[in-house]
Amino acid sequence: MELSTPRLHLRPFRESDAEDLFDYARDIRVGPIAGWPPHESIEESRRIIATVFAKEGVFAMEDKASGRVGFVDGHPAGVQPHCPDDEIGYALHPAFWGRGLTPEAVRAVLEYGFAALGLERVWCGHYAGNWRSCRCMQKCGFRYQFSRSQRVELLDETRECCYYLLTKEAWRERVSGAV
Repeated sequence: MELSTPRLHLRPFRESDAEDLFDYARDIRVGPIAGWPPHESIEESRRIIATVFAKEGVFAMEDKASGRVGFVDGHPAGVQPHCPDDEIGYALHPAFWGRGLTPEAVRAVLEYGFAALGLERVWCGHYAGNWRSCRCMQKCGFRYQFSRSQRVELLDETRECCYYLLTKEAWRERVSGAV
């Protein structure tokens, strides 16, 4: 599955994306705030592409102007047909922060999830202190639901996580211009 927006091409990851992935995934500003340790090598990034990013619903978020990639994903992206819920996540190189690229990608994945996959609800979460992720969720129409402490296994710590929800009905209202 591939999606397109005015500035982005959302497509499956390729092994050739490993250098771009490593370039932002090694940055201490990216992974730890999202709950994963910085990548230590291009080989580690290749393994992530071959395993985690090879799953259905994970998109390389390719900037059309530069060709550089980030990622946006939905789990399970309709893979579980009897589950009306999904979850979305994202990460992007800090050099591209503040340009509205992640909300643009999230909106495209939401449209795909609600319109094509028939999802009823999409969840999104961020760890306390990750205000950039929080702001992206708000821009895309997600509304705060609750917070709870949870174990972050990859970092061997416990953090407060804030959860947000967007329903199909609220999404329809947003895209129709009613909100």
